[in-house]
Amino acid sequence: MAEDLYQTLGVQKNATKDDIKKAHRKLALKFHPDKNPDDKVARDKFKRVQEAYDVLSNDEKRAAYDRYGADFEKIRSTGYQQGGGGFDGLDLDQVFGGSRGGAQFEGFSDFFEQMMGGGRGPGGARAGGGRRRGGRSRPAQPTRGANLRHELEIPLQTAVVGGKPEFYLQNDKISVTIPPGVETGSKIRLRERGEPSPNGGPPGDLILIIKVSDHPHFRRDGQNLELTLPVTLAEAALGAKVDIPIPAGTGTLSIPAGSSGGRRLRLKGQGVKKPDGSSGDLIVVLQLQLPTEWDAESKELIQQLDERCPISPRDHLAF
Repeated sequence: MAEDLYQTLGVQKNATKDDIKKAHRKLALKFHPDKNPDDKVARDKFKRVQEAYDVLSNDEKRAAYDRYGADFEKIRSTGYQQGGGGFDGLDLDQVFGGSRGGAQFEGFSDFFEQMMGGGRGPGGARAGGGRRRGGRSRPAQPTRGANLRHELEIPLQTAVVGGKPEFYLQNDKISVTIPPGVETGSKIRLRERGEPSPNGGPPGDLILIIKVSDHPHFRRDGQNLELTLPVTLAEAALGAKVDIPIPAGTGTLSIPAGSSGGRRLRLKGQGVKKPDGSSGDLIVVLQLQLPTEWDAESKELIQQLDERCPISPRDHLAF
């Protein structure tokens, strides 16, 4: 049994136009595909709400629905066949009592346009001013299916250098090419991967909204990347060359002798790629890492070093 359109909108049968409009707005926001991208039940409910509003917000359609109920629903889904005569003074009880040979009305909206708009004039012209060819109503133009939106989370490495991740959407496996340099909020459109058309037109598009995952060591600052690099006392004091991870693989960083914790070193061109093909930089922040346990001899050596190389690191501090 067809669902009652008043129940679909959650209103009484004597609801005013304003009541119907408010109920439709509330339900449309609740079940909109953008808010429920992976929920088929919500998507179907949204379509049903739209169909109910289309009927109940129109005085003529609503009057016919109130009179014929489920038969009205059948005409919307299957169409109605009527002979070659006009529609002025048409007895609707004959319509629902059985079909007769002749022209077929292809669709709900065209049936009501003919029924409510009056009969055809001479030469096949309709009372509303339109024309019919060969005694048939012109079918509705194919429309595109609805667009789908989907949040796709990718690792920072893919966002920086690009990649081709795969994911599942509505049980379909989808592969997408991610260009280098995307960031959270970037959008990628996949043509004709959205909802199918309701009447033979092309499918809608799938719009991917990118979300870049946090990285445990690297941070993004515009087109630059930042890395906090732990170094030993010897590496900071005496200088060293150390291997570090970079987007392209592994790179070598030269640590100047006498470096303190917090010093920032720059590797040119090892950041995020720009649209013109160039890249940002990799900023390496040194973090001095000391042993957590010292034996007596080590403590003595540190004390001797402090006495031999005295510094005043807090002299510049002021309030």
